Amino acid sequence: MTTPSPIQLPAPAPLLTRSGWSAFIVALIVVCAVAPVLNLWVPAGSAFHLSDYAVALLGKIMCYAICALAMDLIWGYTGILSLGHGLFFALGGYVMGMYLMRQIGRDGNYKSDLPDFMVFLDWKELPWHWALSDSFVATLILIVAVPGVIAFVFGYFAFRSRIKGVYFSIITQAMTYAAMLLFFRNETGFGGNNGFTDFKRILGMPLATQNMRMTLFVLTGVTLLVFFLLARWLVRSKFGRVLQAVRDAETRVMFSGYSPLPYKLTIWTISAMMCGVAGALYVPQVGIINPGEMSAANSIEIAVWAAVGGRATLIGPIVGAFIVNGAKSWLTVTAPEFWLYFLGALFIAVTLFLPDGVVGLVKKLKKNNNKKTEGAAP
Repeated sequence: MTTPSPIQLPAPAPLLTRSGWSAFIVALIVVCAVAPVLNLWVPAGSAFHLSDYAVALLGKIMCYAICALAMDLIWGYTGILSLGHGLFFALGGYVMGMYLMRQIGRDGNYKSDLPDFMVFLDWKELPWHWALSDSFVATLILIVAVPGVIAFVFGYFAFRSRIKGVYFSIITQAMTYAAMLLFFRNETGFGGNNGFTDFKRILGMPLATQNMRMTLFVLTGVTLLVFFLLARWLVRSKFGRVLQAVRDAETRVMFSGYSPLPYKLTIWTISAMMCGVAGALYVPQVGIINPGEMSAANSIEIAVWAAVGGRATLIGPIVGAFIVNGAKSWLTVTAPEFWLYFLGALFIAVTLFLPDGVVGLVKKLKKNNNKKTEGAAP
């Protein structure tokens, strides 16, 4: 048995300064604390009132930010560009959607215990994969287990075969596209092209109330914070430094007696499960899940968020998710036909002029300012 020889591991991951990430944590806590006050207790006519639309938009973007954070772990710190994270996001959403569909009960259009789309298709009983869909505990487990198991199996064979680079990106995109085609089919029991919608309750409580919307909003913010702290701990640990060594010189790591497979497989699976949780939080806030969430564009957008904000920074992809989706929300209203052109131009511009993203630019400007200050000092 080969004993791993010592290799020079990278220094702990270069994050922002302590004050930087502390400020981010404080800002996230403040948003989660202030938003309910502005939405529930400030009168609608006030300039300080936060509308239901704004709450839903912020909640949705925080779900996307979790996906961007997951992408940073696998791409920024491990050097593996995945174009399939939209699949894991959608799988978590579908698991939650199945539970919410069962919560409708006999309040559907057909007054049946079966979901409306099954009654329309003349189904007489639930498919086998709906067996645990009425249990909230089972749903919570499956939200992480389904994307986690699929990612583990896929990743094991891909990494074992030493597939990397653009080839890995292509097969993750192919896997996502194949899953989308599968979910479009009515006979699979996932609602076909319409997916799941018209949700009414969660845990027996109405979904449409302001209190429930704010509860989901705060829960999403707390989840983002927990995942950020988990990611920060991971990348600063020895495990995270090995991941960065694999990213920078995988062959050297192998020659030193380490097997990259378990490291890559572990972070790939964790990243997929994070996306599954994000999808599960997204569905009750948005009110719909369909195969369109598995589209190629969605998976590419996740990579764009990470690139725009700045890879291997943790905070950067979160910032990128807010910047891109904030712009998307505005442009899809004011100039919907130009949104995709803007996204493409943004990605090209970042690649050419901001390779380290927005956070990288801020760090560079701060460093230059410090040099000027030191140079001006007597």
